Amino acid sequence: MMTIIEKSVLAMVILRVLSGSIEVSAGLLMLKLNNLEKAFYINTMLALVGPTVLIVTTAIALFGLADKISVTRIICLFTGITLIIISSHVK
Repeated sequence: MMTIIEKSVLAMVILRVLSGSIEVSAGLLMLKLNNLEKAFYINTMLALVGPTVLIVTTAIALFGLADKISVTRIICLFTGITLIIISSHVK
């Protein structure tokens, strides 16, 4: 019996695999370059990828679940995501 994968789940999986591939590739590039300044620059660029993937995958899930969860829960989720992003940039 063949299982049908939901489009929302497939989109989330593809984004996460792509994100992970970017992270691994960046790590290997840092290793290959063996330069602190370039590694720092690559790491800085990665700081944009993580939150973006988090927001997009959460948005995909929420659109898929929009008819099943309340507006209050959606607001709480986006508030939580916002707090995570703010806390990751506070020094």
